[in-house]
Amino acid sequence: MRKLAMILAVFTLAACSGEQQSAEPGEPVLSGKVRLDGSSTVFPISEAVAEEYNAVAPKVRVTVGVSGTGGGFKKFLAGEIDINDASRVIKTSERDKAAETGIEYIELPIALDGLSVIVNLENDWVDFLTVAELNAIWKPDSNVSTWADVRAGWPSEKIRLYGPGTDSGTFDYFTKAINGKEQASRPDYTASEDDNVLVQGIAGDRYSLGYFGFAYYIENKDKLKIVPIDGGAGPVEPMLATINNGEYAPLSRPIFIYVNPTSLDVPAVADFLDFYVRNAGELSQEVGYVALSEAAYERVLTRIHNRVTGTAYGHNSTVANLVTGQSSAVSTR
Repeated sequence: MRKLAMILAVFTLAACSGEQQSAEPGEPVLSGKVRLDGSSTVFPISEAVAEEYNAVAPKVRVTVGVSGTGGGFKKFLAGEIDINDASRVIKTSERDKAAETGIEYIELPIALDGLSVIVNLENDWVDFLTVAELNAIWKPDSNVSTWADVRAGWPSEKIRLYGPGTDSGTFDYFTKAINGKEQASRPDYTASEDDNVLVQGIAGDRYSLGYFGFAYYIENKDKLKIVPIDGGAGPVEPMLATINNGEYAPLSRPIFIYVNPTSLDVPAVADFLDFYVRNAGELSQEVGYVALSEAAYERVLTRIHNRVTGTAYGHNSTVANLVTGQSSAVSTR
């Protein structure tokens, strides 16, 4: 398993001279730059793809930054990057900004994630949590202070909460799924755009509770405990099967990359993106996510080939949409 890089660090894969060189006489070697930024949740997949791509295109310089989904969209809509990693669909405000600035985008689902609720490894009282209990803990006007406030018989010890920062797509998705509205959350928790900071905090605090993407749990499962969630049909633990079939509800979600179609005029970007999609299934599973179906990846490649702009799934981005191919497309035009 590849070690996840620290947030905001730029991951540089190969120096690029900017000149075409030859592997064999008369055969040009692809060179240029590809710039990605955005979600810390999607970062492990993009990092893995970039590492593998470097082996076949060593003269292409790929950088992968981690600014959070919202931070990535700010750079994307300013024309500073080619691809934004996003753990949610583009917001209406971001679509409006794109229209104002004339920036188009192609939305590409690349894997499935089970947003995971985590406690300390020494926590021996939490067997599962219901959506209602999560709401009681995390809602903006929560009066939950101790574990005993959540369920009778649990310790009368203060819960110390950890979660993503407000620029995170994971924060947006969790707050909407659990509290009914994006950005609706109690403010008194330790927030970080770096999931590694959250891992360290929960691992070192017996009375902690937090949430982040499934891959970061897989990377650190020897020092963390995952919590099954009861969405109304009984407790379900996130795992490849339950995330893939949508049984892990309401916290199963698709994750995305967004590409500027203008960037596809650059051969290095077009080649990298094709490589990304064709290898996303295998590499997403390698770093702890769930691959889409072959049919779904074919639909993604068709969107790239035809340069279909806009959001394919809107705010109705569910696992079922991706499995069936259903969408409610919203054009950027």
